[in-house]
Amino acid sequence: MIEKQQKIKSEEKAVLVGVIQKGQTDEEANEYMDELAFLAETAGATAVKRFTQKLAHPDSRTFVGKGKLEEIRNYIQGKEIALVIFDDELTGSQIANIEKELGTKTIDRSDLILDIFAARARTAQAKVQVELAQYQYLLPRLKGMWKHLERQGGGIGTRGPGETEIETDRRIVKDKISLLRKRLSEIDKQAFTQRKDRGEFIRVALVGYTNVGKSTLMNLLSKSEVFAENKLFATLDTTTRKVVFENTPFLLSDTVGFIRKLPHHLVESFKSTLDEVREADILIHVVDVSHPQYEDHIGVVNKTLQELKAFEKPILTVFNKMDLYEKRNFDEWLEDEVKVDILRELRERWEHVTDGNCIFVSATERINIDELRSFVLTKVREMYQIRYPYKTAFFY
Repeated sequence: MIEKQQKIKSEEKAVLVGVIQKGQTDEEANEYMDELAFLAETAGATAVKRFTQKLAHPDSRTFVGKGKLEEIRNYIQGKEIALVIFDDELTGSQIANIEKELGTKTIDRSDLILDIFAARARTAQAKVQVELAQYQYLLPRLKGMWKHLERQGGGIGTRGPGETEIETDRRIVKDKISLLRKRLSEIDKQAFTQRKDRGEFIRVALVGYTNVGKSTLMNLLSKSEVFAENKLFATLDTTTRKVVFENTPFLLSDTVGFIRKLPHHLVESFKSTLDEVREADILIHVVDVSHPQYEDHIGVVNKTLQELKAFEKPILTVFNKMDLYEKRNFDEWLEDEVKVDILRELRERWEHVTDGNCIFVSATERINIDELRSFVLTKVREMYQIRYPYKTAFFY
């Protein structure tokens, strides 16, 4: 049985470390560090200091340069800093070298995201998916950051002749991964059967960057209570509700949010959850238009949809949080005519990009929600007409 990873304790103080690589602007680097700080907060840690360094290539031994590592060490000495978090993925040997130099627990962005997912997993499927991703993350790092794995009596295998402890531990981890994959396969079969049992309803899936308001919109459109809060990855498990607009029924699903640098193993483990996206007839791409980097977020989501082979589906883009957009971009001295012009230009631009398949709303302020319902209803009815041309009269 492998040693369980230490979870981030509430109110742990952390410092954040990022490398600004070639082609990356200072603005982008600050945005990445802001997101890392939000991830740390979601996990229960407080970021008290940030360190960045411009490097053409990360140092193979300690990721950052010797001088920067010394600067970090000088800062954390004598302070109650429990954690150093790097924004990029580290190798096992890099983690071991950094911890030796700093004398402080060190994790990377992937480990942080896995910690958040582990804390938020509620269903059997999510728990198995996260555990599988954790073991896959750990396996290539065993040699560099090796700690002897605890074994319980009657554990998997015994040490063979001439077999080193680390080889034994690799075998234990591989056996555990194999076991979890089998368990996840069984759960996936059950989930597939459940999806097949939903009949011939048109399926609509909410997708988007994490923390853009998908769950809040889900609650408004389906009139159900889906967990929503201002933290990253509030939703892990796909929630599906039957919705009826003007006698037209369809299925609406809320899915896990996407994010930059999402660990590869996590994407692999959660592919079954993302089947809701692949099997959907219509996608509602929710965007936090108030976020300074919302266009980058759109790019991340579109790239992920392409990887899932779901980008060619009909997509309705919902620009959410328009109330915050106006609050952050309009000051009290701005003339009303100028405000109207700015909003018109914003709408015209994205209507052109999306071929008219977009709408601007505020879920929290209930702005344009009726228009959104009408928009979705029109798209759903169009899909019914395409798929079941002889049955659609029943819904009108």
